[in-house]
Amino acid sequence: MLDLNRLKALHAVHVYGSVGAAAEALMVTPSAVSQQIAKLERETGARLIERNGRGVRLTDAAGLLAEHAERILALVETAEADFEALRGQVVGKLQVGAFATAARGLLPSALVELRRRHPDLSVQLYEREPDRVIREVARGELDLVVVQDWLNQPMQIPEGLSRKTLLTDIADVALPADHPLAGSKEVQLSDLSGEKWISSSPGTICHDWLVFTLRNAEVEPEITCMADEYPTQLALVAAGLGCAIVPRLGRDPVPAGVRLVPLLPRQSRRIYALWRSDAARRPAIRATVDALVRASSDEENAWATVS
Repeated sequence: MLDLNRLKALHAVHVYGSVGAAAEALMVTPSAVSQQIAKLERETGARLIERNGRGVRLTDAAGLLAEHAERILALVETAEADFEALRGQVVGKLQVGAFATAARGLLPSALVELRRRHPDLSVQLYEREPDRVIREVARGELDLVVVQDWLNQPMQIPEGLSRKTLLTDIADVALPADHPLAGSKEVQLSDLSGEKWISSSPGTICHDWLVFTLRNAEVEPEITCMADEYPTQLALVAAGLGCAIVPRLGRDPVPAGVRLVPLLPRQSRRIYALWRSDAARRPAIRATVDALVRASSDEENAWATVS
């Protein structure tokens, strides 16, 4: 009988094109993937992988087996989901992905609630960029993900995924405490023309959004520092190295040398959960979404209290 873990390893190489990429998707080492495929070769008596320059390629036999593996793995996943739904209990294992500020600002309280209410549910959390986790949840590698998009630059969501909006996250401009506009009640984006900017790395959602938004306001961004984590951006602002636009979710604590000023027009992003529609009947999915909704409500209430 063919081993499911070995089929999963072969299927991952088929989908991602290399042993290294397959290992990253499966959250294991490349040697573990290679070992699984070597065992599958002995099990089937067929050559499945051949050297191709510095990489590998799948043989015709491997391609045929990978196609069957995709159907087999989908059936196993459906059977597991049906069985969980039949039992009506929040049990099993859930793979969750979230971008950095959601992993810091929402997931801790949601996971604590899940552990308290559903001790038989095991949740693994992975911090990753939204574009990556969307691909992974669509392919079934993750069960549920928390993603973001900016209201003026919405993200395309693949078919077959369901979503639940968790909150609208407002962004403010972070200015050095001695900046002339630091004491303002509100700041227009156009008032920030000529400023030096601190941004996340090029190619990330937040960097591309910042450039798009500033140019729409006829402000040409001069980006002098790039850091992907908002706490790092705030530290750079506190040092007087520029200003940044920072959402409220997960940004505390704010350094003493930083002043946060609301922007006009308001800048905000949507935070929402995504999962495969055919997995919606799983009690674990429903329980996790509910916990995220409550964590999001607590976060918004905390912002209202501070405001």
